[in-house]
Amino acid sequence: MIPVNLTSNSRLSSLDFDNIPFGKVFSDHMFYAEFENGSWQKMEIRPLEKLQIHPSNLAWHYGQSIFEGMKATMHTDGSPMLMRPEMHARRMNASANRMCMPNFPEDKFIEAVSQLVTIEAEWIPPAKGSALYLRPLMFAADEFIGVRPSEKYIYIIMALPVGPYYSTPLKLKAEETYIRAADGGTGEAKTAGNYAASLYPWKKAKDQGYDQIMWLDAKEKKYIQEAGTMNIFFVINNIVITPKTTGSILKGITRDSIIQILNDEGYEVEEREITIDELMAAGKDGSLNEVFGSGTAAVVIHVKEVGYRDLTISLDPSKFKVAPFIKNYIDSMRDGSREDKFGWTIKLGLPTEA
Repeated sequence: MIPVNLTSNSRLSSLDFDNIPFGKVFSDHMFYAEFENGSWQKMEIRPLEKLQIHPSNLAWHYGQSIFEGMKATMHTDGSPMLMRPEMHARRMNASANRMCMPNFPEDKFIEAVSQLVTIEAEWIPPAKGSALYLRPLMFAADEFIGVRPSEKYIYIIMALPVGPYYSTPLKLKAEETYIRAADGGTGEAKTAGNYAASLYPWKKAKDQGYDQIMWLDAKEKKYIQEAGTMNIFFVINNIVITPKTTGSILKGITRDSIIQILNDEGYEVEEREITIDELMAAGKDGSLNEVFGSGTAAVVIHVKEVGYRDLTISLDPSKFKVAPFIKNYIDSMRDGSREDKFGWTIKLGLPTEA
């Protein structure tokens, strides 16, 4: 078991479960570990606190920082649940490999997440679609100015009670000027720099009335990649299409779950290149049935509009069939009201057993 130092001053009583702004409310505890001299040390679950970091911290100057996003939900019997934690552990290490950082043992990742969630089970919001969002984070800790990999790292897991990430359907702008990632780059890694680079074009899109960007490929600016904080799906002539991951697109775990569920349910699913011209043509001739995004934070979110140059596709999310089906399917798996035939969910001990 990971050593635990419990807080003597819980903030749980101040939480309004009916009004939880996403990303601003944190639970009482965090997991903490340090990497030094070639091994992970000082593993502990302790009260959430601010860190003392030297101004020369390598992560701040040269960007060695990666993270994951996952959720814990509450089973109908009151037990906390995780979904596919081993996939998040593997993706965290894939990001670490790309950013020249040490791997964190997968078994310790799952142990730390499970133990933290069990301790913080009362922070899990009860409403369907809400969750305890988990943010594993690893960053360089050397106090040094110079471009090289750090020799020391800090690893943290925070927990945040959250409601839905998006509350209404989205308007997307297909971006032609700026890019998210290029082949050979860091597009597959969940590294901080990818998100920092997206902020300026996202702000410009917001100023034009859009909610998020739909990224196109870096070379030809014609192949659709992903959208803002999400992978993207299209339903054209009742065929579900999603861009294939070729190195510059994040390998979404929710994306993978959706593909497996839809295949199991008899839907026709294609992972392939899709151009912006094909999408706009489908929108124009009426064969585009749905557009929706997927991700751990959003789960599934409807898209009501796509803009490209001087063209606009408008959709009616009230007529969508695939997106609401898959969102309800995943949400129901996460609260135990639907059978988990894939073996993805892990039910932890009841909070009273912690």
